[in-house]
Amino acid sequence: MDFMQLARERYSCKKFDGRKVDESLLQQILEAGRLAPTAKNLQEQHVYILESADALAKFDGASPCRYGASTVLLVAFDSENVFTYPGNAHDSGVEDAAIVATHMMLAAKSLGVDSCWVNFFDPDALAATLALPKGEIILMALDLGYPAEGTKPLANHGNRKALEETVTRL
Repeated sequence: MDFMQLARERYSCKKFDGRKVDESLLQQILEAGRLAPTAKNLQEQHVYILESADALAKFDGASPCRYGASTVLLVAFDSENVFTYPGNAHDSGVEDAAIVATHMMLAAKSLGVDSCWVNFFDPDALAATLALPKGEIILMALDLGYPAEGTKPLANHGNRKALEETVTRL
């Protein structure tokens, strides 16, 4: 599948069939995240794999948005190992973690694994529940799995603004 086809066809799966993601595919997805660029190559991301019944139950207690996925990847970053940009207005943590997550999301689709980007949870509460190290900030969760029969994109999935509405040449 070429990239533009992948970009068009990838959607947020809202109902998974519960089948476990093949370990070799999961490793390829994780490798895509590892290869993602980060500011100054600090690689401050940390990916947590939630697959055990206990870990998934803790996630379910924090968010209603697992949708039956067999695997959830939490993408976090070490807030003490980020690049602070000139002007000190922001640092690289959120954007680097988002790039890592996007690489994994697109890699998953290219391998036949569906996903859903989830941020409907309290990251501090979830980090405490999972006893994550101090300074680790959860950016998002990525549900991974295979769609349940009949699952399809939401009705508005294909609605996109024209480039002229979102791009300006200066």
